[in-house]
Amino acid sequence: MIEIPKYVPDQLLIKKEHYAIGLLWLFQISAIIGIAFGFQDWFIKKTPINLLLQVVLLFWVFPIKNQKQILVFLLLFVIGMTAEIIGVATGFPFGEYLYGNNLGPKLMEVPLLIGCNWAVLVFCGAAIANRLFSNIWMKSFFGGALMVLLDVPMEILASFFDFWAFTGPPPIQNYLSWFTIGAGMHFVFHSLKLKGTFSFSFNLYLAQFLFFAVLAFLL
Repeated sequence: MIEIPKYVPDQLLIKKEHYAIGLLWLFQISAIIGIAFGFQDWFIKKTPINLLLQVVLLFWVFPIKNQKQILVFLLLFVIGMTAEIIGVATGFPFGEYLYGNNLGPKLMEVPLLIGCNWAVLVFCGAAIANRLFSNIWMKSFFGGALMVLLDVPMEILASFFDFWAFTGPPPIQNYLSWFTIGAGMHFVFHSLKLKGTFSFSFNLYLAQFLFFAVLAFLL
């Protein structure tokens, strides 16, 4: 008699992670190759789909499934959107900049997916920090540093991709603000003692970083 294997919850989670990570890298590598070989317009205009996919995969695999996790995601989304809306309107805290047309629908001149991306990066950065540190201040500092590290190659390509553009070179206050706001958002996350999967979080962060870093080098 043939026995059908039974999967325990941990095995199912690992299987979900593998599918999600594979899909994540498929999109990122395809975009890098496509843009590098001259299909910039087609791939860059699909950026909202890629960012939305990352949100969906985060909810599925992290996972974000209970009320507390959902409320924290919404809180981080609101904080990110508020900072960006104030920034676009006043030039504080990031400097003088405007968003372009390749990041999807906007609220008060700020793409909604930017707010989502703030939340996604905090959830992923926090899961990475949880693996490395136990002290909440070190976790938050490290999370803020991850935000700035990602922002550096992003700023190189942002205007080229029509994501956003500063009136001049990105000012130092932009990076200081990314660190300060990012570290604060990580502190909120860790204060509430949320947990998530390290493997998927690390891959999502790395995929975003390498997408911008590789293309910044090639272009």
